[in-house]
Amino acid sequence: MSIRRSSGLIGAVSLALILAGCGSSSDGGSDAASEKDKTRVFAADNGKITIPVDPKRVVATGYAVPALIEADAPLVGISSWKRGEPMMSDEDLAEYKKLTKVAGEQAAETNYEAIAEAEPDLIVIGVPAPVLGDIDVKRLESIAPVVAIGPTLPSAWRDLSRKQADAAGALEKFDAGQKAYEAKAAELATKYKDVLPQLKLGHVGAYGEVAKGTFQREFGGSWGTNIAEDLGAKYYGKVKKAGSGSSAVSEYPSVEELPEAFGEADVLTYSVNADGSVPEAVQYVLDSKLWKNLPAVKAGKTFPLRYTEAATYGQAMKTLDAIDTSFAPLLKR
Repeated sequence: MSIRRSSGLIGAVSLALILAGCGSSSDGGSDAASEKDKTRVFAADNGKITIPVDPKRVVATGYAVPALIEADAPLVGISSWKRGEPMMSDEDLAEYKKLTKVAGEQAAETNYEAIAEAEPDLIVIGVPAPVLGDIDVKRLESIAPVVAIGPTLPSAWRDLSRKQADAAGALEKFDAGQKAYEAKAAELATKYKDVLPQLKLGHVGAYGEVAKGTFQREFGGSWGTNIAEDLGAKYYGKVKKAGSGSSAVSEYPSVEELPEAFGEADVLTYSVNADGSVPEAVQYVLDSKLWKNLPAVKAGKTFPLRYTEAATYGQAMKTLDAIDTSFAPLLKR
């Protein structure tokens, strides 16, 4: 009798343990599924989009590419982004080259089949709003949630890159990069505080058209100026007929207007390539007699700036170094 009761008790305990084990596994699976299925509503250029709280497989295009590589987002596919290669760190460049390319340099070169094969749970499109029309967003939405976060004003890269990192659930490293940039910019602003704020600056950008006899003048908040402004540089003047995006902070006068544009400048800066070479559109200005007769030029106050198209905090760290190297003569008295 006691043997049968013991056997029955052992069997009951075993069954209870098995059921408890099954219940535990079921609960864990449910929790895991719940975590995976968590979503939030994200405000993007294309509306309020429901996206995963913690994306695991992200595709990025355009300006989102360097931002999300820097932020260590879980990327499974990117567009080509050759213009940003010279500004990437060695580590980021290696990652960029390794990642599967699912689109070309242009929005119209999107490979929808390749994106589908990457099985993303989020797609971040980093192209300007007018270019979004070149992409079949509906087709992409059939693959995964799509958030479009494209460039607006050149200086807005700070907010836009943060939004891109936020959407991809990659703010931790992004915030560390921002903090490092701001600390370095503050240090350099202190270094130049007795010089830069008192000067009137002008900037020649890289996108004038030699064939049309024009040059690009960039004002505050433009690609060639916005990072120097973090050091205290003051670019005077404003666009005569402001448009949207970069045309709100730059214009294209004829080269004959150089004296009118920069006659009041104490210092002139100009964009150069990452390797320090001078773009054709800028060289056209530097070769002009009108340029050579400007007061700032005669005073030897002209400075080339590299990495002027930085659009992430990591890239902008290189820009800060380049500006510091270029502006160093201003501290000599």
